[in-house]
Amino acid sequence: MRTPIVMARLIERKRDGGTLTSDEWRAIIDGYIEGSVTDYHMAALSMAILFNGLEPVELDTLTGCMLHSGATMDFGTWAVPRVDKHSTGGVGDKTSLVLAPLVAACGVAVPMMSGRGLGHTGGTLDKLEAIPGFRTDLSPAEARRQVEAIGCAMFGQSEAIAPVDQRLYALRDATGTVESIPLIAASIMSKKLAEGLSGLVLDVKQGSGAFLPDAVDAIELAQTMIRVGHEHGCEVVALLTAMDRPLGHACGNALEVEEAIAILHGEGPKDVTELTITLAAEMVALAGVAPDLRAARSAVEAALRSGAAAEKARALIEAQGGNPAVLDDPAVMAQAPHQVVWEAPRDGVVRRVEPREIGRAIVALGGGRRVLGDTVDPAVGFVITAEPRRIVTRGQPLATIHARDEAGVTLAREALQRAIQIGETMGELPLPLVSHRVTRNGMDLLG
Repeated sequence: MRTPIVMARLIERKRDGGTLTSDEWRAIIDGYIEGSVTDYHMAALSMAILFNGLEPVELDTLTGCMLHSGATMDFGTWAVPRVDKHSTGGVGDKTSLVLAPLVAACGVAVPMMSGRGLGHTGGTLDKLEAIPGFRTDLSPAEARRQVEAIGCAMFGQSEAIAPVDQRLYALRDATGTVESIPLIAASIMSKKLAEGLSGLVLDVKQGSGAFLPDAVDAIELAQTMIRVGHEHGCEVVALLTAMDRPLGHACGNALEVEEAIAILHGEGPKDVTELTITLAAEMVALAGVAPDLRAARSAVEAALRSGAAAEKARALIEAQGGNPAVLDDPAVMAQAPHQVVWEAPRDGVVRRVEPREIGRAIVALGGGRRVLGDTVDPAVGFVITAEPRRIVTRGQPLATIHARDEAGVTLAREALQRAIQIGETMGELPLPLVSHRVTRNGMDLLG
């Protein structure tokens, strides 16, 4: 019989900067599952971790406990390399919608488990569900079979996968402990390791629209997840990317799907296309199906040019019950009744396009959730053509509002007035699209 733990003593030790043993961590998680360790115990422990962090062995043990608290995707002896991508969240970030079919078209299996919108940031599942009929609630067994059959699947975290993470995340969201780097790392890696991956590429956002705006914190998170992945047999590469302005033009679920489709057809904004290709090349190289990044990028670009990525997207949508006609006519998705052009209110220079304001406005329009049970309107959002440091004239179109009603149009106008800041001087230089590449062997400055 396991000796009962005294949670108050363990919380105090962590509060005072001490270390818990692996056996103590396993006992805590077992107790949390069984009910002897309560939510208020875990809330207090999470706050202690926020202030004092975790030692590497503590983080490895906690991640393993969360991983093994539920089911995993067991691919057995299947030899095809499996690589996923995880983004730490942003506004207008629709790269996942292209990456799964694009990388699968290059011969890499992509079991892509994604999340819903959180705070001001959009969620891949909400975007996918803007496609009529698209089903994201695959079980681990269903997702595995689909990956083996067509090379990719895009699905949400079920109750069977890392259930302790689901409970802890909801607790952290309610107790102000979301920003803890070790707890972020354990949460992400426990879910990703459950996919049976051989490799993982991280898109770690920095800038005003990111959860961790500062590059120092973003780098620390990347390095932490790289180390955890290696300890659990999954090689990880991280790119630090810009989130001081929205990515691409489209912001909002159906609008972002439409922009992703444009990229699959060889069109789409330059920034989101370049980031998608860069991330895809990292995934293909990490899988070992190309000898280096240059060859991997060539393979990715060829898959886009040839239409192979678009055809893989068609197979993905059909396999998950969606309407594949969306690839030919995005208008099969819901359309907002009110579509209004927003014009520059004055001559000047666009100093900033603030992503956090845009993200919050989408939530207020109904395109995101204030609380877990909210229904999402897939049609609302913005298409923003304003870019930092661009000279504009009064009356020049800078964005299109997609709203459900006149009240939404008014709300959106006010948000754009705050988000698109026009002045007489250029303002700060935007962050490089990709600034750092981080691996287990070190860090390269790219931008």
